[in-house]
Amino acid sequence: MKITVLYDKQPVMSKKILLINPWIYDFAAYDFWLKPLGLLYLGGLLRRNNHQVDFIDCLDPYHPDMPQETRRRPQRHSYGDGKFFRQVISAPDSLKMIDRNYCRYGILPEIFTDELKKHKDADIVLITSMMTYWYPGVFEAIKIIKEVLPSVPVVLGGKYAILCSEHALKYSGADHIVAGPGEKQILLLLQKIFDEEPFFVPDENNLDSYPYPAFDLIRKIEQLPLITSRGCPYRCSYCSSHILNDKFQRRDPVKVVDEIEYWQNKTGVVNFSFYDDALLVKPEEMIIPLLREVKRRALSCQFHCPNGLHLREITKELSELLYKTGFKTIRFGFETSDFNRQIQTGGKVKNDELRLAVNHLKNAGYKTREIGIYLLCGMPGQSAKEVSDSIEFVRECGAKPVLTEYSPIPGTKMWADAVASSPFDIQEEPLYHNNSLLPCQNNDFSFAAYAELKKKLKNI
Repeated sequence: MKITVLYDKQPVMSKKILLINPWIYDFAAYDFWLKPLGLLYLGGLLRRNNHQVDFIDCLDPYHPDMPQETRRRPQRHSYGDGKFFRQVISAPDSLKMIDRNYCRYGILPEIFTDELKKHKDADIVLITSMMTYWYPGVFEAIKIIKEVLPSVPVVLGGKYAILCSEHALKYSGADHIVAGPGEKQILLLLQKIFDEEPFFVPDENNLDSYPYPAFDLIRKIEQLPLITSRGCPYRCSYCSSHILNDKFQRRDPVKVVDEIEYWQNKTGVVNFSFYDDALLVKPEEMIIPLLREVKRRALSCQFHCPNGLHLREITKELSELLYKTGFKTIRFGFETSDFNRQIQTGGKVKNDELRLAVNHLKNAGYKTREIGIYLLCGMPGQSAKEVSDSIEFVRECGAKPVLTEYSPIPGTKMWADAVASSPFDIQEEPLYHNNSLLPCQNNDFSFAAYAELKKKLKNI
């Protein structure tokens, strides 16, 4: 393990750093085990460099200052997922054609302002971002930060900042944009701004050299996210994984279990969500030894995989391990049953592999409703019939179809086709990436056809 210590003397407490998880502004949002993992990893690293780290979570469903009436409290579930607080707001002009309520998900702005006032001694603010079309919530948070803490530099990172860096530079109001993996860039930026060298720098080639995330900053821990890897060996045409992380790296599976056990002992948490893009790839290297170690230590956990798992790797042994070690929420990326489009989008799974995988999972004990299969709809040039046929195929295999509306992502292989086919200016306006628009709708895939497909799913 390579860890760089840049000087030996014991450092004194350095800067006060405020981390911000902003609101979601959208037509719909649900907490599918959502946590700002990258931001909290930064928190752990900054603490290791002796900085004081604080955290304001605009999505906190348990903020004590929010209205206490039961009807306004977000419903939460035993697995750690649930609803956010929600306030209906005016939609941006670009989205006013959508006849649905546009909402701010999270705490009230006045509560956020009050929270900021408690941190007037902050030296710097780091704010993250998620979906490209959620940027209005990020911008609003930055605007308020600038009003309350006018002399404090604001640094914006996260997915939107990476995928739409020029837009962020031009419009966000942040003082600095981090358009890539944040750890090294943040340490360099702090050195540049404050003329202080870090004394601890993790090895970029060893994910286990990074300190654990600062999960203790979360007000109420219902579930905790985990990563066993960064990046993905596949290059699916619709996916940004290889843009966000330019190489595929993995942790030591035993060290991942060490982390699971650590957090369970420290917090009592039972539910863990895997954020990996390639958790099951080469299962003998990661997931099988990980699960065997969980089983050997007799850890009582419930695992959830909101990201699409790779069906191709599912075997009899792996299915039984997943079931016996507590994998409760499993979702698989299948996207379409159309052979030509499977090849065009990356060729990571074939129809017979779905049939075989579902058979193994059912023999292990999973029910039809527990085997979720993601199907992408609204891709450039896609017809409603293709999606309907894919739904039927998944049903025939004995699994649950889960419809996922396509959102065009800058830099992906499918981006050029999306730009060419979309009736919206998706190059200039990230709001048009919103999947609620069906950004690449066409004569063969209209809102009416989409509504029929959703109706069909409800009857399954």
